[in-house]
Amino acid sequence: MWSDAEEDVLAGDLTAVLAYATPASGAVATPVAPIGLRDREARTVSFTTSLGFGRKLDRITRDPRVTLAYHAREHGFASEPRFVLVQGTASFQARPDRSLLEDVVRPASARFMGAPRAGPFWDRWLSAYYADRILVTVAVERVCSWGDLQCTGEPNVYGAARPTADPEPQSPPRNGTRPRVDAARARRRLAKLPHVLLAYIDSDGFPVVLPVSVGAASDAGIALGNASLPPGGRRAGILGHSFRAQLVGLEARQHTGWLESSIYAPHTEGGFRAPANKTLLLLANGFMARQGLRRARARGAA
Repeated sequence: MWSDAEEDVLAGDLTAVLAYATPASGAVATPVAPIGLRDREARTVSFTTSLGFGRKLDRITRDPRVTLAYHAREHGFASEPRFVLVQGTASFQARPDRSLLEDVVRPASARFMGAPRAGPFWDRWLSAYYADRILVTVAVERVCSWGDLQCTGEPNVYGAARPTADPEPQSPPRNGTRPRVDAARARRRLAKLPHVLLAYIDSDGFPVVLPVSVGAASDAGIALGNASLPPGGRRAGILGHSFRAQLVGLEARQHTGWLESSIYAPHTEGGFRAPANKTLLLLANGFMARQGLRRARARGAA
């Protein structure tokens, strides 16, 4: 379903951007680590997520049409200079599969992240981090592949044909379309990050993820650069992020908001910055995983 060039990217990228739909037909963009999990013959790609992020899993259950954008070559093994967009239908088991995590996910993770920490303390501290993972598998319906990371020109398309028409404009939100958070501050934070991507829902219901450049901020919002942005107004999500080797020193800024042609009005904001020291990162991961697993058990998901 995809060529050797796309296979190189899917097998070797350290990180990708996942986009999924919101109940209001907007899109959320968030970073994930696919760690090379794919099956070319079965036409699937996979990634893991924590039970602690229950909202993401709830949204995927409600609308399983998702998109993964393989957009960055840093700190991985891929050499092809391509932007690869994978669209498909996601599914997952409601509870972690311990044998799958041990036999498949952990060896794949070690290739990108290095050998896991071991010993009496680390085995106990990271037990929730390794045990609360859910494998999400995407049955691929379409792969779009551009020859460069800026998505210049027309892509190669494998699988289902792309929609021939732009998505119809959406009805404005009840509370208006103008920014609800400080657009100038959001613009400054996004502009500092090397990867900025926008997600919206296409006319076939699948999310689209495109790289964008960040321009000036005004009372109307943030100017975005990409010739392929659809005309008209619509709900959209934006993600800016950076990462280092083995995903140490992660930083991300996320927004949902309103896209009017090339002007983005942020309505919500969130983000995080992970420690640049691996020991501190693992201590933080263990703590957050324990809290996430506790929440998952409280709602009956673990």
